[in-house]
Amino acid sequence: MTVRSYSLAQPAAEQSVWTRIRARDSVVRRLDWWLLGAAGVLAVLGALLVYSATRGRTDLNNGDPQYFLLRHILNLAIGGGLAAVMVWLGHVRLRNAVPVLYVLSLLMSLAVLSPLGSSINGSRSWIQLPGGFAFQPSELVKVGVILAVATLLAASLESDQRPRPDTRAVLQALGLVALPAAIIMLMPDVGQTMVLAAITLGALLASGTGRGWILGLIGLGVGGALVVWQAGLLDAYQINRFAAFANPSLDPAGVGYNTNQARIAIGSGGLTGQGLFHGSQTTGQFVPEQHTDFIFTVVGEELGFVGAASVIVLIGVILWRGCRIAMGAPDMYGTIVAASVVAWIAFQAFQNMGMALGIMPVTGLPLPFLSYGGSSMFAIWIAVGLLLAIRARSRSRM
Repeated sequence: MTVRSYSLAQPAAEQSVWTRIRARDSVVRRLDWWLLGAAGVLAVLGALLVYSATRGRTDLNNGDPQYFLLRHILNLAIGGGLAAVMVWLGHVRLRNAVPVLYVLSLLMSLAVLSPLGSSINGSRSWIQLPGGFAFQPSELVKVGVILAVATLLAASLESDQRPRPDTRAVLQALGLVALPAAIIMLMPDVGQTMVLAAITLGALLASGTGRGWILGLIGLGVGGALVVWQAGLLDAYQINRFAAFANPSLDPAGVGYNTNQARIAIGSGGLTGQGLFHGSQTTGQFVPEQHTDFIFTVVGEELGFVGAASVIVLIGVILWRGCRIAMGAPDMYGTIVAASVVAWIAFQAFQNMGMALGIMPVTGLPLPFLSYGGSSMFAIWIAVGLLLAIRARSRSRM
């Protein structure tokens, strides 16, 4: 009788397939569901708010009440797809492509200053695309800057085993930020330049850069702003915005109209609001740019203090999870990327809500996750994807 022996070992090809399946399953299970859930709730709420602010705007929606809603949902779907790609690639694999991504972001920004660029609301920040779509390259520049600065600072720390980056690395990082910032200022777009400054501070703090550098850069920023103001490098509409911020009663029917109407809308919401789709200021179309820059006024008027506070809490959850991801990142590169994203979202959200409340000057920055706009939606969901990718590959429990 012949006895046959059977091996319990799986063929190499089959083992490879199961290894990949288990790896993907592990990545999905290790996603930060608090972060993803908060971002998802804000995204759904944003779609409802955009619809409320635009369904009656026949001057903008070509007679189709769902015009902006459908486009917003399309932008959201593309943004979610980009976040999924970031998770699939992983932040480590992206690190190898950072030089190419950074250069591409610079070239796209320069294209805005060419005949391809177009001006909207006084800023030459857009490239018009077929089908009535517009693309704002400065939104994706923020992603390129985050990855480039994180790569440089992390490489300095890893190569020399230093507790903080040396002077050369800090200066090189500042150079990586200064170039796109100068291009964006030529548009001019003060708001996006301020976001780049916040991102830079976040990256330097996460890398352990000395306090002297941080204080020096803050002082340099304040001094630079004064020089820009005194030298007359700002356009008239930008000066008017700052003047209206400094003096809210200045020309309430002119330069101060937006902020005054925004405060009226938010104040009329009371505790629980007038009800979704029932805001008198929103229905009456009194607040300009209400589906983009001033979408927080729809929150305040229709959902009241409770709704506005809920939005702030949800953004706070995203920032909390981002900080946790930065602290538990598997490498210094991931820590700096996560911290930079947190600084970006925190500053931009505060700036947008602050200008609606009248405590910050109007700068034209959208509210992350809620405002209408494809470029901003794509960029913010790429940022979420980076956070999720870092968390999925972290060994620590958070």
